[in-house]
Amino acid sequence: MIGRTVSHYRITRELGAGGMGVVYEAVDTKLGRTVALKFLPPESVRDPDAKARFSHEAKAASSLDHPNICTIHAIEESDDGRLFIAMARYEGETLGHLIARGPVDLPVAVDITTQTLQGLAKAHRLGIVHRDIKPANVFVTEEGLVKLLDVGIAKLVGQTQITRTGAVVGTVHYMAPEQLQGEEVDRRADLWSVGVVMYEMLTGRRPFLADHPPALMYAILNTEPEPLADARDDLPPELTAAVARCLDKSPAARPQGAEDLLLQLRPLATAAATRVADARTVCQRGEADTLNLQP
Repeated sequence: MIGRTVSHYRITRELGAGGMGVVYEAVDTKLGRTVALKFLPPESVRDPDAKARFSHEAKAASSLDHPNICTIHAIEESDDGRLFIAMARYEGETLGHLIARGPVDLPVAVDITTQTLQGLAKAHRLGIVHRDIKPANVFVTEEGLVKLLDVGIAKLVGQTQITRTGAVVGTVHYMAPEQLQGEEVDRRADLWSVGVVMYEMLTGRRPFLADHPPALMYAILNTEPEPLADARDDLPPELTAAVARCLDKSPAARPQGAEDLLLQLRPLATAAATRVADARTVCQRGEADTLNLQP
């Protein structure tokens, strides 16, 4: 695909691949801007009805206009019949890359969570459940702005579902219990996933671990993670309580929406945003060599 022109996009390099498809960097030759193209797996939209359903629902997802949601420019089809999404291309890194370097500083973790929830709140208000919140789908730009990726796409391409043979398609570590059991999910499943991501940001490890998918599914359905307060002793009780609430196995006991969790985190979020902004200003002025946001 490298060097090929699809529609009016000249593909320059591959950015990554996963269950949702392959992503390439490309140049929009009409507008002269750099974009990201996500080519969906052919099997996900193989029949005409699936293609029509995807186009209809993807248009709804593309209508989301929010600073914390990745902008979708277009949904198109290549000459060989492959559907792809043209999206904004941002400079920065995924939260997954950030976590790979170790536990995230508290103010940064709260700030990233707050921005993620703000994007989710907009999607939820329009009836869109993300279904695949995970560090790889949370992008942090060089300016510190969070962009949610793949909003509305998981449902369209049939990801995060239980197959007829009982196999799980998707990222098991972040799935809510009801999602693993093949039940219909709503916004509260997204809040479970946010809780898993928060736990991982703050500790550097996921709350549920196992050597193989069946054991991992059993752990998520039947065990409790190590309390955050035991894993890290510098966290405010309001934050540990919020994470524990997200990871309740009963959807009724979780936050009932992103706004609910934002309200619970508001006191921490205000302080975190101030500290992050102040530290970023110091770095921009060249008054510090590193960004140290430890509480």
